Amino acid sequence: MPAFDLPLPDLERYRPDLEEPPDFDEFWRDTLKEAAQHEVLVSADPAETGLRLTETWDVTFRGFGGDPVRAWFSRPAGVREPLPAVVEYVGYGRGRGLPHERLTWVNAGYAHLLMDNRGQGDQYGNGGATPDPHATAPGGPGPAARGLLSPRDYHYRRLITDAVRAVAAVRALPGVDGTRVTAVGNSQGGGLALAVAGLVPDLAALLVTAPFLCGIRRALDLTDASPYGEITAYLSVHRDAERAAYATLAYMEGISFARRAHAPAHFGVGLRDTVCPPSGAYGAFNHYAELSGADPRREIRPYPFNGHEGGDAVHVRRQLDWLGGVLESGPRST
Repeated sequence: MPAFDLPLPDLERYRPDLEEPPDFDEFWRDTLKEAAQHEVLVSADPAETGLRLTETWDVTFRGFGGDPVRAWFSRPAGVREPLPAVVEYVGYGRGRGLPHERLTWVNAGYAHLLMDNRGQGDQYGNGGATPDPHATAPGGPGPAARGLLSPRDYHYRRLITDAVRAVAAVRALPGVDGTRVTAVGNSQGGGLALAVAGLVPDLAALLVTAPFLCGIRRALDLTDASPYGEITAYLSVHRDAERAAYATLAYMEGISFARRAHAPAHFGVGLRDTVCPPSGAYGAFNHYAELSGADPRREIRPYPFNGHEGGDAVHVRRQLDWLGGVLESGPRST
């Protein structure tokens, strides 16, 4: 695909103006306070995977509204000391899949929690196991448009809350150094990880690539690819819903979460990405931590000739090296 967003020199300076709701912080504070009324961890049952060098547990924790959310938790077999943890969020339409699918982080020596996506899991991959009992508000058939007319009803209010609760869940599991928890995600998972960085002030690090929900209004003008295309398809039928939809999406804007973040951050972006336009990632990066008062270590890796796949395995290796350096120099539990 051709390059279709801003040239790289313009992206490096790109700091879009935001129309944040005046009650943005109150909205999320109240949402998370309500979720925190529920004890986070429900169960952690050993899972048979056929892998001799990895131990895995089938975890259930309580997310938005106290709803049960599934996850896989894995550790290197035979290691008993507390380990830094990576909480990983998966892409749009995918569920947590099977426990042997994602082994990079546990093979690198981390405890690893892979969160399921409520109400998703049926578009590709190997499925999910978390229903969304609240998906009844008006909206399109896909998650990106479910409940779009109200921020309280919107699918991503629930999914972002689940993502924050996943950090609390991993800290409640045995063998985890709760002072060294990293949020990781690509695409939708990147948007969730970025939201977590803005809502969890003591996160140790953030790894985000090709983030969804960043620069949302510009992305809706640039691309018809799903998931943004599901929103435009809904608005093409419901022609009077644009104002309500934009008001809802303003509470989910990844750049707003980035402004509130504290943690060291590593971004990756394909400059030919027509799914999540690169200006969204650069907008988040260039606004990162400006409201939090923090001055975290951060960097962004562009891939000029790549699309939504970004740097793929090359980028993962760069993430491993970067994260190892950050955690070695950061605080440790005693």
